[in-house]
Amino acid sequence: MKFKSEQKTKDIIIKGARMHNLKNIDVVIPRNKLTVVTGLSGSGKSSLVFDTLYAEGQRRYVESLSAYARQFLGKMNKPEVDFIHGISPAIAIEQKVNTRNPRSTVATTTEIYDYLKLLFARVGVTYSPVSGKEVKRDTVEVVVNRINTFDEGTKILLLVEIKSEPNELKKKLEVFLQNGFSRMLVDEKPVQIDEFINEMEAVSRLQDAGKKKSKKLESSILNPASNIKQQSTNLFLLIDRFSVIHDDEDNLHRIADSVQTAFFEGHGDCLIHIVLDDGSFKSETFSNKFEMDGITFEEPSVNFFSFNNPYGACKTCEGFGSVIGIDEDLVAPDKSLSIYQDCVVPWKGEKMSEWKHFFIKLSAKNKFPIHKPYFELSAAQKDYLWRGDKKTAKTKKVEWEGLDGFFKELERQTYKIQYRVMLARYRGKTVCPDCEGTRLRKDANYVRIGSLSPTLSGGDGEVSPSGRFRGAGASLSEILLMSIDTAIVYFNNLKLNEQHTAIAKRMLTEIKSRLSFLQNVGLGYLSLNRLSNSLSGGESQRINLATSLGSSLVGSLYILDEPSIGLHSRDTEKLIMVLKQLRDLGNTVVVVEHDEDIMKVADHIIDIGPMAGIHGGSLIAEGKVDDILKRKESLTGQYLSGAKEVSVPQKRRAWNDFIEVKGARQHNLKNVNVKFPLHALTVVTGVSGSGKTSLVKSVLYPSLQKQIGEYSGEKTGLHDKIEGNFKSVKQVEMIDQNPIGKSSRSNPITYIKAYDPIRELYASQAISKSRGYKPQHFSFNVDGGRCETCQGEGEVTIEMQFMADIHLLCEECKGARFKDVILEVKYHDKNISDVLNMSVDEALEFFADEKNIINKIQPLQDVGLGYIHLGQSSNTLSGGEAQRVKLASFLGKGKSSETTRLGHSGGHVMFIFDEPSTGLHFHDIRKLMDSFNALINQGNTIIVIEHNMDIIKCADWIIDLGPEAGDKGGNIVFEGTPEDLAKQKVGYTSNYLKTKLKT
Repeated sequence: MKFKSEQKTKDIIIKGARMHNLKNIDVVIPRNKLTVVTGLSGSGKSSLVFDTLYAEGQRRYVESLSAYARQFLGKMNKPEVDFIHGISPAIAIEQKVNTRNPRSTVATTTEIYDYLKLLFARVGVTYSPVSGKEVKRDTVEVVVNRINTFDEGTKILLLVEIKSEPNELKKKLEVFLQNGFSRMLVDEKPVQIDEFINEMEAVSRLQDAGKKKSKKLESSILNPASNIKQQSTNLFLLIDRFSVIHDDEDNLHRIADSVQTAFFEGHGDCLIHIVLDDGSFKSETFSNKFEMDGITFEEPSVNFFSFNNPYGACKTCEGFGSVIGIDEDLVAPDKSLSIYQDCVVPWKGEKMSEWKHFFIKLSAKNKFPIHKPYFELSAAQKDYLWRGDKKTAKTKKVEWEGLDGFFKELERQTYKIQYRVMLARYRGKTVCPDCEGTRLRKDANYVRIGSLSPTLSGGDGEVSPSGRFRGAGASLSEILLMSIDTAIVYFNNLKLNEQHTAIAKRMLTEIKSRLSFLQNVGLGYLSLNRLSNSLSGGESQRINLATSLGSSLVGSLYILDEPSIGLHSRDTEKLIMVLKQLRDLGNTVVVVEHDEDIMKVADHIIDIGPMAGIHGGSLIAEGKVDDILKRKESLTGQYLSGAKEVSVPQKRRAWNDFIEVKGARQHNLKNVNVKFPLHALTVVTGVSGSGKTSLVKSVLYPSLQKQIGEYSGEKTGLHDKIEGNFKSVKQVEMIDQNPIGKSSRSNPITYIKAYDPIRELYASQAISKSRGYKPQHFSFNVDGGRCETCQGEGEVTIEMQFMADIHLLCEECKGARFKDVILEVKYHDKNISDVLNMSVDEALEFFADEKNIINKIQPLQDVGLGYIHLGQSSNTLSGGEAQRVKLASFLGKGKSSETTRLGHSGGHVMFIFDEPSTGLHFHDIRKLMDSFNALINQGNTIIVIEHNMDIIKCADWIIDLGPEAGDKGGNIVFEGTPEDLAKQKVGYTSNYLKTKLKT
């Protein structure tokens, strides 16, 4: 390819790219344009975009850093490319698996939480939970300004109440004298402190002498003229006295100094006496303590509102929002039953039923409905069942301690093994009882910002702070529980006073900006408090995209990896607008993508192929959509033109058995009843945020696990009950996009259990037998044969300050992972390290004679992963690739005699897939559908959460949720076959499905 000289200044030029399977290709990426790089999974897209373009941009950036960073650059491998010209500062937003950090939320990831903490610390107002009044601290400035409001010439006495035990009073007064104070007020009359002390001493001497007190002394402790009563307690220290003089700076300074002294001597309290014309006093008190109604409040600060800081986190759950306790769903799994019908499972049995009978006896007295289904009980009735009643005035004891008391009694008898087992059976993650899941210390919710508009509504309905704080704005917890859509409406209607408006202006601008970006990328339905580890890969990437947009960078190179993941076809339009906005700011946007809609709006398309792995890595076509369509060798072009397509099944599977979820109310679900067919392919679809994940992952999955005894600690979403033939389901598998292993040594071949026969094969070689090598010598997870320098990693990690860690090739084994003596063992001229570096396709040819190994590796190729390396680290796999490795592991088990027996002899497994089309080209979806059919033919059930129309049209049964996202979603729009949905005019899915079914 010849490059024009003017292109060097306008475009990004890549010449001779040879990373991984790239075949020395030359590519031109137009600057300040939207470029889509497409091709089959494993064709070389990521090798070109991430491992070549982004890696070089990152390397050049690091070169500009400190000498500490640069000392490692000589060891870092540069991308295998001749040169790259015109590269800009690169920002990569990869489709990485969500964080597992239980503290990370949408608000913290997008930095919105940081601005919210600062906002509440600066303009938050604290209200007493007792009276609902604002808690204020009186400063010196407040007291001085108040004094200055009186008429000129008004006489003011600045006082501090003297609080002391009678036997300590004299010492305290002497200290005042030593500190320069000379006067005090006793019953509102001025008295010299030294005279008061002298008269106290005189009385003391009289009492010591044993003389009788006269009637006069009984009413006066000193003498008749003193008028100071013995029982008097109104003693005040006179700090200063002055007249109000307006516009006298010296006088103001004097008052301020005196007020400061008064606060010090009064331990935060002081008062002023205003002398009226008739000589009487009018008093006003001041306090610089932050307290009201007998409660001392914490002053708002940034750490006070941080659940990641011990100061602000709830002390019970330490900022996690949940604790290990008694799980309500395990105690009452079938909520359609009443207490009388044994809804409370622990109360079954001869001994434990005594609690049930006792509760039934009390129910008549307390009017508790023992025949009402559990899910129909009111909040107060459930509270009575669980928490019990309070002490009565007559008996001064609790009649009913509740289920909590029942389990506490079991805990007191844990020396008996049957009680320990029983407690373990009902323990799980429960909402923290102190913070109720908000993660913050309780008193942080006393702080609120601004005031609320009379009518304020949004995606989650009306927002009106409850209780005594009505009209006082919202607390931080209430804001975090809002959806992004609702939060935008809230902050647009927020009312602040003039001073607070000036302080909060910049913070509110940043908050509103970030909220708008999240809404624009189709995430308006998420709540700010949503856990990051509960997000899909696509949602995580779009959050990172919105965060990048918030930085408003110009002249940068943005590289995105399938941002359309998790988006319904309708929502992709919003994403396209965001990508165009990013481009129009003056940035170059490069997207690795398979979505048809994004390809059609791209300024430039680069198609890599023609196939995957060693059969890919070539530049097939580039240009606009029309240019791609003209190239017959382009599989992308053939699918875009309709020459090739994912075929529709000739016949839909009929079904009789099903699992039914009744009364699902989790998040935005509107009390829906849904049937999930067994032994069929069911696709749950709907616009992003319509309630698909809530229904399948939060309700169906954990509730079914509990029914079949596979509970793993997952909290079950709100629902009434689960019915159907769930007894036939022996196992439930959630196949999501989380990593296939926690260790960096985890890889596909170990996950699918294919490495064991390979190690045994190498241990059976003649040289291994002569040296006494066992299979463990060929393992990089244990000591013996692995390289001890890198511990079998093949690379060493250098920790960098304020930067991502750098991974360098191990100098001892040169990336081979094993000792040299182990590498001397070969099978068909290949050692164990060579095998780990093979692709799946190459390994299938290499082990053609080893049927045991072939049977385990073959499923990886069947699911479209023939291009990945057997020993490839799991942390280099995308979410979609990790998901398909999991799928391959089950396909491999299905071929073994053990699992075939499970699959066909009552070992029915329900597989739940979350967006399995992630990272798949049109051509790869055909392989995925073959894999699905293979699992169903083994006697299993598949439920898929999906937006891809090619998968939806192949379903036996469709459950469409919506019609919109957030509060406007959560309804069942349609249940039935794809053909029936295409005929309907409901929701958004039917419109897009019609074109795929050609109806």
